[in-house]
Amino acid sequence: MICVLTGGTGGAKFVDGLRQVMPAEEITLVVNTGDDLLWWGLYVSPDIDSITYVLSGMLSRERGWGVKGDTFLCLQAMGQLGEPTWFHTGDRDLAVHLLRSRLLAEGKTLSEATSIVCGKLGVKACILPMSNSRVETRVDTPVGELSFEEYFVQRWYQDPVNAVRFAGASDAEAAPGVIDAIVSADAVLIAPSNPVTSIGPILAVPGIREALHGARGKIAAVSPIVGSAPVAGPAGILMAAQGLPCSIAGVAQAYEDFLDILVCDTRDARAADALRKSGLRVQCTQTIMRSSDDKAALARNVLSLVAANVVSDQPQARTASDQP
Repeated sequence: MICVLTGGTGGAKFVDGLRQVMPAEEITLVVNTGDDLLWWGLYVSPDIDSITYVLSGMLSRERGWGVKGDTFLCLQAMGQLGEPTWFHTGDRDLAVHLLRSRLLAEGKTLSEATSIVCGKLGVKACILPMSNSRVETRVDTPVGELSFEEYFVQRWYQDPVNAVRFAGASDAEAAPGVIDAIVSADAVLIAPSNPVTSIGPILAVPGIREALHGARGKIAAVSPIVGSAPVAGPAGILMAAQGLPCSIAGVAQAYEDFLDILVCDTRDARAADALRKSGLRVQCTQTIMRSSDDKAALARNVLSLVAANVVSDQPQARTASDQP
């Protein structure tokens, strides 16, 4: 059984690879909900939706989000009515938001609503929101504090970033099943997601980082950084705002208290050698996922690397003071 912490487009691509190389029933996904927002009065969970669409075969590969072949007639009509249209929600996408919003209004938790949607779409993997409590990623910029979707989608991440915080995290609880999935998994994989705004909100939920310290399986993270730049998106800007270098060393630093293995791109071989001197296990492979075959190959390689390290080591508990 594999537990994956994921969010963003890089995370969705990695999950797409995993579903090609192992049974979906053996995958549990703990998904970022810090990007969640109310849009036209509907509850939208962008990362949960992307993972759900990947595993149901519905994801638009051209866009990397939303439903393939979707239409945008409602978006056009809302614009004609003077409503905001910067968040491009497709018509089939809206159906999921409508169902989720109704379920939540009826008193279901986000976990329960997610399970119901997954069941209707034929998803076999277990998708867990990181929390049923509202945790919101907030980005501090010179124009004021923005939600992540305002910063990322509406303003195209052009604003300088002073800091990032996760509003509500300190009072949140991990969703049912999350802690157990992490602790009991044969391996925990951290997808090549933005360490600050895709994985950071998950780690900010009380109990989750502690669960990673006590995980019985190896913990491997795939770097979303190649060289000194993110593969896509604003990860470099956001890492700098949080005091992390935009490099594989910065990724390692973000996860340093629980990480066993860092998987980076072959182009970072020299930086990997430097990191190994600190005691961290670093493995290099091809991490750029341009095709379906690329995704499957990366997933297969990461699983193989974790398995090889399990064979060579005796399991041992981690503590918050452990350093890679």
